[in-house]
Amino acid sequence: MNTPWYKQFWPWFLIAIPVITFVMGMVLLNLATNTTDSLVVDDYYKEGKAINARLGKIEEAKRRNITTDLSIEDGAVTVKFHSGIPREGQALKLTFYHTTLQDRDTSVLLSRDATGVYRGFVETSLDGKWQVTLTPIDEVWKIQQTITLPWSGVIKFNP
Repeated sequence: MNTPWYKQFWPWFLIAIPVITFVMGMVLLNLATNTTDSLVVDDYYKEGKAINARLGKIEEAKRRNITTDLSIEDGAVTVKFHSGIPREGQALKLTFYHTTLQDRDTSVLLSRDATGVYRGFVETSLDGKWQVTLTPIDEVWKIQQTITLPWSGVIKFNP
């Protein structure tokens, strides 16, 4: 008693391999053509020159001996200076760069209150790993650090 070919295991197994390969190839082709890679830089030379300029700003922050405490609670951001306080009335820009998702990047403008503490508010969720950058409006110096949020308490935010 011979069973027909379509009731046996091996023909279906041999047919399934190329079918699955074709379907996965189409899925990968669709991903390759319809998504963009936002982490790739087109002009490496310009980017290298910009990195050198950024390093100069970090060195300027070290020269000014800027030491700060950063705290983030429920979107309220505070920066308290211990040394190297910026000029009177100068606003600061605190930028959060997500390590992998460019569309989650955000920045907040911090203004100084009467007690000398810089305050601002972030409306987006800041959970995850972030590259955080603090600069004055004229971008003379820069403090940069990688942090993981949420974080309870104060973060030493120094160059």
